Amino acid sequence: MLKSVRDLSQYHAAAGEFQVVLDIENDVKWVPAALAGERTLFVAAGSVNAFVDFGTLKDDGLVLSPDGKTVELRVPKPQLDKPNLHHDRSYVFSQERGLINDLQALAGPPDQQKFYVAAEAKLAEAAKQSELLRRAEDNTRVMLTGMLQALGLQVKVVGD
Repeated sequence: MLKSVRDLSQYHAAAGEFQVVLDIENDVKWVPAALAGERTLFVAAGSVNAFVDFGTLKDDGLVLSPDGKTVELRVPKPQLDKPNLHHDRSYVFSQERGLINDLQALAGPPDQQKFYVAAEAKLAEAAKQSELLRRAEDNTRVMLTGMLQALGLQVKVVGD
């Protein structure tokens, strides 16, 4: 039974949709903002999955009682995947630039990579602050309990 659960590898237990606003400002010291500098408000939308890695399930993760009627279940803690930024729903909401930055923008398209990197970090933080991991833990426990009860076993969940 333990091998069968380990073979599940990762169980994607919950997913969350998030939207965050980034306020990114690049000032130039000793120069007025009207001449140089840039401030951008970037709205980022994305999703984050929470999963349980059953491949790390220890030998004492599923323990069958001697009478074969009860199983003790110790589930690994859920983890968060890397955020999946939705480019079609992420956009620059507002941008203020100094005169020098405006002239530089005429030379070529602005580099928006920094917005995407910052957005992924802020989406990850939003997921950590949410109830996503708790929901993933609950969903995993319910799924495994239902699966094992369908086999006629009583389930005892033990915290890690």
